[in-house]
Amino acid sequence: MLGNILKKIFGSRNDRMIKQYSQTVQIINALESSIQGLSDTDLRAKTDEFRQRIQNGESLGALLPEAFAVVREAGKRVLEMRHFDVQLIGGMVLHEGKISEMRTGEGKTLMATLPAYLNALSGSGVHIVTVNDYLAKRDADWMGKIYQFLGMSVGVIYAQMPFNEKQAAYAADITYGTNNEYGFDYLRDNMVTHPSERVQRMLNFAIVDEVDSILIDEARTPLIISGQAEGDTEIYVRINALIPKLIRQEAEDKPGDYSVDEKSHQVTLSEAGFEHAEKLLTGAGLLKHGTSLYDPENINLIHHLNAGLRAHSLYFLDQHYVVQNGEVVIVDEFTGRLMAGRRWSDGLHQAVEAKEGVVIQKENQTLASITFQNYFRMYQKLSGMTGTADTEAAEFQQIYGLETVIIPTHRSMIREDRMDLVFRTTQEKYAAIIHGIKECYEAGQPVLVGTTSIENNELLSKLLNQEKLPHQVLNAKQHASEATIVEQAGRPKMITIATNMAGRGTDIVLGGNPEPEIERIKHDEKLTTEAKEKLIHEIYEKWKVTHADVLRKGGLHIIGTERHESRRIDNQLRGRSGRQGDPGSSRFYLSLEDSLLRIFASDRVANIMKRLKMPEGEAIEHPWVTRAIENAQRKVEARNFDMRKQLLEYDDVANDQRQVIYQQRNELLESERDISETIAAIRENVLNDLFNQYIPAGSVEEQWDVVGLEKTLAAEYQLHFSVQKWLEQEPELHEENLSQRIIELATKQYQEKVEKVGTEIMHHYERVVMLQVLDSHWREHLAALDHLRQGIHLRGYAQKNPKQEYKREAFELFTRMLEEIKTEVTKILLTVQIKNEQQVEAASESLRSPENVQLHHADYNEVLDEEAGYVRNQNEKTQPFVRHSDKIGRNQPCPCGSGKKYKQCHGKIK
Repeated sequence: MLGNILKKIFGSRNDRMIKQYSQTVQIINALESSIQGLSDTDLRAKTDEFRQRIQNGESLGALLPEAFAVVREAGKRVLEMRHFDVQLIGGMVLHEGKISEMRTGEGKTLMATLPAYLNALSGSGVHIVTVNDYLAKRDADWMGKIYQFLGMSVGVIYAQMPFNEKQAAYAADITYGTNNEYGFDYLRDNMVTHPSERVQRMLNFAIVDEVDSILIDEARTPLIISGQAEGDTEIYVRINALIPKLIRQEAEDKPGDYSVDEKSHQVTLSEAGFEHAEKLLTGAGLLKHGTSLYDPENINLIHHLNAGLRAHSLYFLDQHYVVQNGEVVIVDEFTGRLMAGRRWSDGLHQAVEAKEGVVIQKENQTLASITFQNYFRMYQKLSGMTGTADTEAAEFQQIYGLETVIIPTHRSMIREDRMDLVFRTTQEKYAAIIHGIKECYEAGQPVLVGTTSIENNELLSKLLNQEKLPHQVLNAKQHASEATIVEQAGRPKMITIATNMAGRGTDIVLGGNPEPEIERIKHDEKLTTEAKEKLIHEIYEKWKVTHADVLRKGGLHIIGTERHESRRIDNQLRGRSGRQGDPGSSRFYLSLEDSLLRIFASDRVANIMKRLKMPEGEAIEHPWVTRAIENAQRKVEARNFDMRKQLLEYDDVANDQRQVIYQQRNELLESERDISETIAAIRENVLNDLFNQYIPAGSVEEQWDVVGLEKTLAAEYQLHFSVQKWLEQEPELHEENLSQRIIELATKQYQEKVEKVGTEIMHHYERVVMLQVLDSHWREHLAALDHLRQGIHLRGYAQKNPKQEYKREAFELFTRMLEEIKTEVTKILLTVQIKNEQQVEAASESLRSPENVQLHHADYNEVLDEEAGYVRNQNEKTQPFVRHSDKIGRNQPCPCGSGKKYKQCHGKIK
């Protein structure tokens, strides 16, 4: 109550910030006339002037008004587009490392040029992040004209790009690319064997377009680079044949072998189901007679069985994936796009392939992985823009330290958002949707129908064909013609059916977009200049009439066929209508059989329908229902936030370890000096540890296992020392002197090898071995962390905190891995026999990235869901967001969490 009164008196924080930014807008506007008077050459020269002023110590903030005025003028001259005042405000918000929420059609693409230009002046580079390659290329080409006019370089990155071109694109002042490509390039840069093979520079400033889609929707799926692991794919086929023989329980207390929880995306075998599965597996020859699925050697079978059950019960054709050219291709649940080249992890993809009867690809081994959360938090400054961020403002603040600022619209929004219509059945709902589409079509009004899956998309198309209503379909299968379809969706009588409109990036122009036709005429060499001008004038005049006609008929009407579990996705669909003050309308049609209502709100809504005595076939339209649906969406959003937070907390453990490994790896690559001192320290450490195993410190001579020590030194390290003879000949030789002698003789033997082979060749080989061993053990460690994460939720049943247990065990695994690295490096260098430089080069070649590398997203939902119940019962305080430094200081606390200084803990390996 008091908060509302204060807000009325002083305005909200958002209002106060907009007021503050507006004062700077006045300064920029005051500069417009003087900047306007500059010639093209003088305007371009401003860039060099600004760079000089930065070198002289002037801050970017001090340059902002003048730099923004210069970009605005360049926009007018090159693109005939002048930045509105609200775009200047949005640009300031981005420059300050915040999220700019700007309505669809208000010009986010143009707005980004302001902070991009300003921050690129520092020379450290700016990354503009888009959701797909088409938008990256389009925006780099379109907005690149402004940057190039002002003397700045622009690059665009995309998958399968030649190395030299990609390196040049990153070296540009401003680089456009997708979130996936930036993330994968970071991982690949940390797998190279020479500094010159890297493509990225420092991570300076990122502007993330559709920031909610990238940092929220995709935050649950880590980026993974994997290679094929050894293994038999036949087991997936054999398990797949058994799955249909297992019976699904209709309800928890009903008979059956397994239950499916759609809410948490899980499949669980019942006790009877375990016994039935054991019988089936034994009969199929997969399980030995007399053994159980619980036996350690059969754990793998449970893994395969679970993957098979999930493939059959939770993943469906044309909804979660499509089969294309004999391959299973994942469909992005948020955008409806095909995710070619991506694969589900943990054998799930192979299980789906077996179910669909296509060729089964081998399971993957993780080579490197990172979440978008941890990747984007590495930037010195991060900002984002979207049409819909306010619903997740708290998450942006909590996870990324990003404040959301709502930018006022250039023109008032007059779209009419009507109340939802709720029907009892899907059949009734679709009948009403067809009726609604028909009404729009007959009135000459364009209509955009949003669906949540390819399956629903095609069902609606079929129903429209039956009614003989012409329409165009937009889903993952029509990806190539996407922009053309969207551009023309505003024509009179146009019916467009589209899967989720998130990240489409192309505005729907009322009356249709005349630009493609005009461009075609401009480039037609057969036409004279006069003919071109005449045709272009005719097209514009024709478009004006059509545009006015659509405006009169109410603009674009949006029909939602189902509520998405996120209110934000619904708002994105609505946001396609009513851009820049255009008229428009929207309505969602729902049924009690829709997944959101069925899982989260059906009882409440059904009771409301009963109370209101609604007859069959008639829709309910009531604020109570709308409120119940919004509450259901809030429940799902809260649950998804929990899961994303959990993933981040787990990945933070791996991230700290990743930082240690990548820093050591980079130091190995970049260090121009030889690493022989590091190798000597590692060798001493390893031999000391080995000595203490056989001759423990403080022990009496009778407890010493001298024979065992001699055997191990000879067999594993090629060190043939007569330790027993030394002790017999020198009775006064105590353990410290003995240990020192072994180390000295080992060092002498190694030095002889170095001199024989050549110092330079041997030092190069030392570096190669260190990298090789570090990489192979890091890959194994990532697999170990994956396995640990998958089973850690079970600790909750033993009254232990799974996250604390995960941190503790991950630290133990990491410490063990570092010890194993040291031991293996020492063994290889002491035992290897190098005859020439060619052998060293061959060893270097084997370090190159593995063959058949794939880039994909993991599916961690299952693991996170299992722990979700436990986490929600813990009242843990969320740690404040701290942006990590690029390098760990030797006297800083070690990121592993041991409490020791880095140099005394995991920095010791160096």
